[in-house]
Amino acid sequence: MRYIFWFWFVPMGFLWSWYFLSLNDISLGMGFFSRETHDLVFLIYGHILDLEKDMIVRLLVKACIVDTGLIFAILAFRRRKQIRAWWNARRAEQRPEEAATARAEVQFTTPAE
Repeated sequence: MRYIFWFWFVPMGFLWSWYFLSLNDISLGMGFFSRETHDLVFLIYGHILDLEKDMIVRLLVKACIVDTGLIFAILAFRRRKQIRAWWNARRAEQRPEEAATARAEVQFTTPAE
């Protein structure tokens, strides 16, 4: 888990904190967080990729979502036995009386003819 923290969460945190601080021009006295730098960075990326700078932000968000999903899918696959044991224990905690009353409450009725 600590590797996930250092190699996924920290870079994502730095990226999105820079993005939102520079987007809102909260420079904190540093030119790196200024709106001018923000616009220049996305303008350069736009010229390199031959895309509009607004399109780059959407692509960045999609890439982060896919990356996050992939990371959590790998984690879930690696811990699938623990997750299955947790799920079975959770289902076993439900009392049989509650399950029977829940089934009895749901009745299918047909309209009278």
